Order: sequence, then C-alpha cells, then structure tokens
Amino acid sequence: MQLDRAIDGYLRHISIERGLSDNTVAAYRRDLAGYAAWLAERGIADSGEIAPDTVRAFVEHAAAVDPPPASSSLARLQSSVRGLHRFLAREGAASTDPTTKLVPPKQPQKLPKALTIAQVEALLEAPSADDPIGIRDRALLELLYATGARVSEAIGLDVDDMRHGDILRLRGKGDKERIVPLGSYARAAVEAYLTRVRPALAAKSTATPKLFLGARGRPLSRQSAWLVIQAAAEKAQLSAHVSPHTLRHSFATHLLQGGADVRVVQELLGHASVATTQIYTHVSADTLRDMYQAAHPRAASSS
Repeated sequence: MQLDRAIDGYLRHISIERGLSDNTVAAYRRDLAGYAAWLAERGIADSGEIAPDTVRAFVEHAAAVDPPPASSSLARLQSSVRGLHRFLAREGAASTDPTTKLVPPKQPQKLPKALTIAQVEALLEAPSADDPIGIRDRALLELLYATGARVSEAIGLDVDDMRHGDILRLRGKGDKERIVPLGSYARAAVEAYLTRVRPALAAKSTATPKLFLGARGRPLSRQSAWLVIQAAAEKAQLSAHVSPHTLRHSFATHLLQGGADVRVVQELLGHASVATTQIYTHVSADTLRDMYQAAHPRAASSS
C-alpha cells in the first residue's frame, strides 16, 4: 500500500475508532510525516518495502539528531511507527509487521513536581479579586486545583456543565466523561465569575456556550490559560517551575498525602490504569529522611 494512504488510514482509525484525542492524533501525524519523509529520501514509498532493518535504521537516525530528542519523544515516535505497522498487518494491508522486535526506549521514572499547599494558596490568591480578568483567572485556577482537570478539559467546559451543584462532568482523553466533586472554594470562585464577569465578556463576541472566555469574548485558548498560570506564579513569586500540569500534579499529591485511596484518585484524574496514578505515591528521599528523623528514637544525637 502507498505509504501516504496507509498513514491516512491509520490516523482515521485512531481518531474515529479508537477515539484518541485531537492532540494525540496531531502528534502521531507529525511523527509519521517525519517517518514518511525519511523513507522517501531512500526511495521507499510503499509500506510493503519496509523491513525490520529499515525501521531500526530510522529509529537510530531519530535518536542521533542534534540536539537529541527527549526519551519520551523518542518513545512516542516509536509508538507511532509501531502502531502504523501493526494496523496494516491486522487489516491485511501488509503481510508482516516489521516492528515486532522493536524495543521501546526505557524511560526514567520522574516524580511529578507538585507545589506545597502554601504555594498553591499563594498561586490561587495571586489574581486580583477586584479586576474582571482577575476574577476569571481565579475561577480557572481554583477549578483546576479543585478537580485535577487538564487545561484542555477546563477550557472545554460549557456553562451548562456547571449546573450540577457540587458535581462537575469533565470530558477527558478520547472524549471519555468522568464525574468529579467541585469544592466550595472553587464553586464560589466560578459563581463570582459567572455573575460578575462572564456576561460582559460574552457581549463582546458571538454567542458561545464555553465557560471560560477571553478578554474579547471568545473561548479561552490553551495558550491563554497557560499564560494565566504563568502570570499568577510570577505574581505569587514562586521559584518552582509552574506549568499547566502543575496544579493537576498538586491535586493528586495532596489528596494522597491527605489519605485518599489511590484508586479514588485514579478515577478523579481519569487515568486508564492505576499504575499511572501510583507514581504519585512515591515519597521523596528528603521526606523519608525528615519522617525518620522525627519518628525514630535514636535517629539523631541528643547533644
């Protein structure tokens, strides 16, 4: 099968049949475009001409670029290529899968970086309570920390999604819905935004059901939400790097530190596997040392 047709078919499959998110499909599209370009340079335009050695050579080429890609990017690239060839073999468009012996790179396990509770409080209080945009920003930040929502999930909310009292429906990856509680602080912040700010913003543009709006009345973008978080972190004088995912990490970490069951946190985060959530249960060496020093009767000298 012609490689461009094969890639188009695979992307339709993961988008429509597997229901992967637009962002994931876009990442796979970029990866496979690079794969196709590399193959084209070697005169390969048909998927049937690709052998295991061809795939290995491509992976080695991708790993050898300067600067070298992150292990996560290389792993996703291999996943894209492997997924394409598995799909073609399963659909009968190829007689063999040249990626069966392809070993994905081992990724170092990184603990998610969470803020302390005091840092979160400083971040949430950073936007002005007297400025309309500040009221919107505080509502967004409170909602992110209260629910553990991804930024894409938060900006995808409609006003009607808030009409369930203290329960919020989030649409996550693959358009899967999950229910999360909405704490009193977040609910109050969102209600203040809805009554005092959103009507004026909505009047500036064409009608939209989206909950969070920009200064011109259009739905808030991912980039704008990122800038909201960055501005709040700067105003709160946080030395730690704060990204859109930081509040999600903090949400999970603080729940587990407070005694929440890991499977409950899994449901709240919308993780498909509890193994993904369990990374938050790891305790840093500094925390272990502090707990040991405080608890063990002969941990430190009395002098």
